[in-house]
Amino acid sequence: MSKEKATNRIHYYKNQNGPVIGVITQKVITQDGLYFRDINGDGKLCDYKDWRKTPKERAQALAEELSVEEKIGLLFLSSWKMGVEQEDKAFVDETGLLDEKPVEKGSSIFAVNSTVGTTETIKDWKVRNFILRGNPKPDELADWINELNSIAEEGEHFVPVMIVSNSRNENGEIVFGMNDAAGVFATWPGTMGIAAAVKGSSIEIIDDFADCIRREWNATGMRKGYMYMADCATDPRWQRTYGTFGEDPELIAKIFEHLIPGVQGSEEGVTTDGVALTVKHFPGGSARENGFDPHYRQGQWNVYQTENSLQKYHIPAFRTAVEKKASSIMPYYAKPAKEKSREQYDCNGKPVEWKSVGFAFNRFFIDEMLRKQMGFQGYINSDSGIMQMMAWGVEELEICERAALAVNTGVDIISGSYDLEDAMEAYRRGQEGYYTTQGHKVPEGYRAEDITLTEEALTRAAARTLEEKFALGMFENPYRDPQEAVKEVACEKDWKNAADIHRKSVVLLKNDGTLPLTQEKLKGKKIYAECFCKTEENAKKATEELKKQLCAWEGAELTEIQEEADYALLFLTPSSGEYFHATPGYLELDICENKEVCDVDEEGRPAQTTHLETTLSGAGKIRKISEILHEKGGKVITNINFTLPWQLGNAEPYADALLAGFDTYPSAVLDVISGSFSPVGKMPITLPKGDEVLTVDKEGVCISPNDVPGYDKDLYMPEEMKDENGKAYAYRDSAGNYYEMNFGLRYEK
Repeated sequence: MSKEKATNRIHYYKNQNGPVIGVITQKVITQDGLYFRDINGDGKLCDYKDWRKTPKERAQALAEELSVEEKIGLLFLSSWKMGVEQEDKAFVDETGLLDEKPVEKGSSIFAVNSTVGTTETIKDWKVRNFILRGNPKPDELADWINELNSIAEEGEHFVPVMIVSNSRNENGEIVFGMNDAAGVFATWPGTMGIAAAVKGSSIEIIDDFADCIRREWNATGMRKGYMYMADCATDPRWQRTYGTFGEDPELIAKIFEHLIPGVQGSEEGVTTDGVALTVKHFPGGSARENGFDPHYRQGQWNVYQTENSLQKYHIPAFRTAVEKKASSIMPYYAKPAKEKSREQYDCNGKPVEWKSVGFAFNRFFIDEMLRKQMGFQGYINSDSGIMQMMAWGVEELEICERAALAVNTGVDIISGSYDLEDAMEAYRRGQEGYYTTQGHKVPEGYRAEDITLTEEALTRAAARTLEEKFALGMFENPYRDPQEAVKEVACEKDWKNAADIHRKSVVLLKNDGTLPLTQEKLKGKKIYAECFCKTEENAKKATEELKKQLCAWEGAELTEIQEEADYALLFLTPSSGEYFHATPGYLELDICENKEVCDVDEEGRPAQTTHLETTLSGAGKIRKISEILHEKGGKVITNINFTLPWQLGNAEPYADALLAGFDTYPSAVLDVISGSFSPVGKMPITLPKGDEVLTVDKEGVCISPNDVPGYDKDLYMPEEMKDENGKAYAYRDSAGNYYEMNFGLRYEK
C-alpha cells in the first residue's frame, strides 16, 4: 500500500494581511486572531515563531535555541538524488519520491562520504540543505520538496529544507557542477549570449530574465540558486568562461544591478516570493594561470601579473552584488599567488595581505575585504569540495580542522560534502581542550582557536543562513502546488521572451552581402547543410536536426552533394578539455583536428613531449567544402557556437558570412540567416588571434596576461607583435575587422 504524498496532506491557515501558514503534521498557534507555526511544538509563541518580528531577530533567537547537532546539520549541503532518479526501486519510499538508498564510501569529484537514506538524513543527521543536479519536471520537483519538508516537520525544531541548484534557465550542454539542467524551465541562451543580446539591445532584457527565474523557481519550491557568475572573463582558456557574462566589468556590474533584485524580489534583499542568489566566485575566478582550473591541482593559483588588476577588472561586479544585497557569496577554490603576481590593492587602496590558502579559508579576503571593506551583510557559501578534494593551501590540516578553519574564517555553509562527524569532532576538540590541555600539537601557522569549533561560531553561522529562510517565508509555508508549478513554467510569455533573446544573441561577424538569405536569393538554388561537433555522433544528430529545420524554409531545396550546392550552411560546435581534469597541455582554443601541441609538466610549464588535440571532428572538411562551393561561385555561411573564445584561423577565411552564437538555438540562428530577424548582438568577449598570443614561456608565463580581459590585453603585448593599428591580440578577419568585445555587424537597410 503506497503512502499518500505530502502534497495531498497540506493544511493552510490564512492570516488576514499576513502570511499563509502551511503545515502537514505540526501544530499551529492561534493568538491575537492570527496563526503562527509552532516550530518547536511547545504551544508557546516566542520570537522565532512570530512572523511579525524581523527575519534577523527570528534567526538569532532560533539559532541560540538549536542543539549543536542541529546547527552542524545546517552547516553542510551536498548533491542529492530524487526517488525518480533511483534505478533500484527497492530503495524508494512508498510515495515514490524519496531516494532511501544508503551509500557506503560514495565518491564524487568533491569528496568521499558515506550517506544514508533521505528520511534518516533529515531526521537523524538533521540536514536541511541539498543540492539538486537532476532535471525533473516542475510537478515532480514541487512534490519532492513538499515531501522533504513534511519530514522536517517531525524534527525537534521545524527548519525548512532548502533545495539549491545551479542555474536552469539557460541552454547548453548539461555538465555536472556547471550546467546541471536545461530545457525544463523557460530556456534563454547561455549567459554570454544574454550579454551579447544586452549589448546589442537593452538592459531591460535582464528584468524579464530575472522575473521569469523568480516566478518559476518559487512556484516549484526551489528557493536558492548557485548563480550567477560575477567573474570577469580574463584568461581565455578558463573552462568556465561560458558561464560568465563575458569580459566587460562595467556590463557585468550593470547586469547584476538588475538581476539580483529581480530574482530575489526587491532592492532590499530576498522577499517571500523571491529566490535567493549565491553570487560566485569571489574575488573573481578567471585570473587563472593559463586557464588551469582549481578543480585540479595545476589550477590552484589565482595569478595577478598586472598591477591592480584585482580591483580594476575582477572586483567591480562583486561590489554591485554587495550593494544589491545578494543573499550569499561563494568564494572560489583558488588561492592567491604572491610570487607570480604584481602588487594588488584592497578596497582602501592598500596592498593586499597575501596568504596562500584557498579563498574560503582566507581571512583577509573574506572577513577584511568582503565583509568589513565592502560591507557584505549576507552569508558565505563555500564552493563544493573545500573539505576534501580542493582544500588548496590547507592540505596539511585534518578535515575536522579544515571545517573549523572555514567557519572561523567566516564561511557559514560548506558545500559538496556532509562532513558532519568531522565538524562535531572539531567542536569536541574545542570543548575538551584537545590542543590546550591534552597536549596535541597545533599545526604550524595556526592557533588552537582557529581549528576548533565553538558553539558561538556555530550559532553565528546558523543565524546567518536561517535569516535567509525566514526572509523567504519558508518557515511559514515551504509548500507548493505542483500543478501551479507546471502552469507557471509553461507561461507562454516567458518562452517567447527567451526565444526572442536567442535571436538577439546572434552576432554577425562577417558578411560579403550573402546574408540575409532571402526567399528571392534561394529561388532555384540548392543548400548543403552540415554540423560539426567534437564527436562525429553528435555532429550526425545535429545535422539531421538542422536539415529538418531547413526543410521548413519556404523555397529551400537541400542537397547531399556539395558540388550541386549554391550555398553551404556549416554549423560548428567546438569543444575543448574536461571540466574537472587537467588536459595534458593547455586548453586548446584552435578549431582543429589532431593538432600536435605540447604537454605541460607538473608545474604547468611547457614540456618537450607532445600530444594531439581535437576540438572539432572533421575540421579539415571546412576548407574543402569552401573550395568546392567557391569553384562554382557558391557561398559558405558558417555559424560557430562560442563556449570559449575560439581561434578562428581554420574557419573564418573559408566563410563568406560568419555568425556567432552562445548556446543559441539553431532555429534562432536560421532566423537571422534568413533575414526574418535582423542581427543585433555584440561580442561579449574578444577572440584571440592565434597561438602566438597565447604562447607560454619556459617559466610558465603567458605572453598575454591571464588577469586582463581581451579588450585590454594590447596594453601589455610586445610592441613588435602589434599591427599598423597598434593591435596584437584580437583576431582580424579577411575583411579587416577585429573580433573584439562590442563588435557586431548589422544588415544594411
